[in-house]
Amino acid sequence: MSELSPDKKQPDNGSSASSHTLLEGRLGYQLETALLVRALTHRSYAYENGGLPTNERLEFLGDSVLGLVVTDTLYRTHPDLPEGQLAKLRAAVVNSRALAEVGRGLELGSFIRLGRGEEGTGGRDKASILADTLEAVIGAVYLDQGLGAASELVHRLFDPLIEKSSNLGAGLDWKTSLQELTAAESLGVPEYLVTETGPDHEKTFTAAARVGGVSYGTGTGRSKKEAEQQAAESAWRAIKAAAEERATAERTAVGAPDEAEAGAEAVAQVRAQADSETGAGAEPGVEGAADGEGATDSPSASPPSSPAAPAPEERPPGEPAGA
Repeated sequence: MSELSPDKKQPDNGSSASSHTLLEGRLGYQLETALLVRALTHRSYAYENGGLPTNERLEFLGDSVLGLVVTDTLYRTHPDLPEGQLAKLRAAVVNSRALAEVGRGLELGSFIRLGRGEEGTGGRDKASILADTLEAVIGAVYLDQGLGAASELVHRLFDPLIEKSSNLGAGLDWKTSLQELTAAESLGVPEYLVTETGPDHEKTFTAAARVGGVSYGTGTGRSKKEAEQQAAESAWRAIKAAAEERATAERTAVGAPDEAEAGAEAVAQVRAQADSETGAGAEPGVEGAADGEGATDSPSASPPSSPAAPAPEERPPGEPAGA
């Protein structure tokens, strides 16, 4: 680590050596001043001040370092997840919105060197500027302190987010999850109606998630994308809860006939057994009537016919009749 020379401690755009020290304290590393200053220099400031070096090259480097550390962590902590799911997890951690939230936690916006235009339009809290600057700072730590230090910084800043994302499931991308859920429920394709309020440098976006003409949830955010994600989350939870309630009701409805059928079957068995026992006692009489039908000794049979006349006696030839 190089010494911080006095000429590198001149204040720039409201930043000073003391403010840099404050940021370094939050990062946990003391960096070479010129390198840290460059990491905090947005292109708008550079263009307004004669084409100074910007933080874009450091941003490029830091993005790769961040991606490597996060990918390595996910690979090692989730040995059974397929590549597609690992990619979703990484995208949930390494994205502009997530990086901006980490940057806000460091109050990074107060240290960025911005041009007057960006300053006047709320650039210190823009997600894209915060995310790019955080990546540039990670790149600076890597150059000044090495991969081990940069990896430790990434773990300290992002491990909570990695753990949270691992438990999100559908929340990895609420808009995609909502579309998958509405397709499964045959509800149609979600659409988002977005409105905005406030001045240009401090806009607030409100989104309503509608499916089949019905509004299922709303969300607000500093950007259109953030508002839509929140609206999608709200809609997903509402539709999921309704689907689970419906499934529970259907299971209950299916279970009731089953119980009724079981009861009816038991009653039928008892009746069949009773009928069988009754039929066993009456069976001989029935069979006797059938066997005696048409018999001459039956009381109901018709009287017997008269005895047949005796056959005439045979006479010797030539003997007159009546002899």
